[in-house]
Amino acid sequence: MKFLVDLALSPRTVKALRNCGYEAVRVNELGMAKSKDSEILEYAAKNDMIVITADLDFGDILAFAGYKKPSVIIFRLKEPSPDHINSLLLSAIPRITDALNKGSIVVIEDYRIRIRELPVT
Repeated sequence: MKFLVDLALSPRTVKALRNCGYEAVRVNELGMAKSKDSEILEYAAKNDMIVITADLDFGDILAFAGYKKPSVIIFRLKEPSPDHINSLLLSAIPRITDALNKGSIVVIEDYRIRIRELPVT
């Protein structure tokens, strides 16, 4: 799996993913720090990547546009520290892999994970 990490999340999340053997890059590493959310989604779709963010706009764009890909993981946490995000993310990935491969919006909250398959109708 390849991940594209939005600026809303720490570079430590990229490092944690890489340390676990995943391909991961943060948008600023691609020169996309000032890119629109729609451009980030387009890049991820073209490169078969999964977007990881804390920005709800990504889910809205996917829902309204009717896209089937890319999958997006959105964090909605009371305490969004990098350590907390990384812990939840790394424990969730094995459980959400099938949904991510199909094309889904995955919302990770403190005590639950919600999955909405794409396209959202």
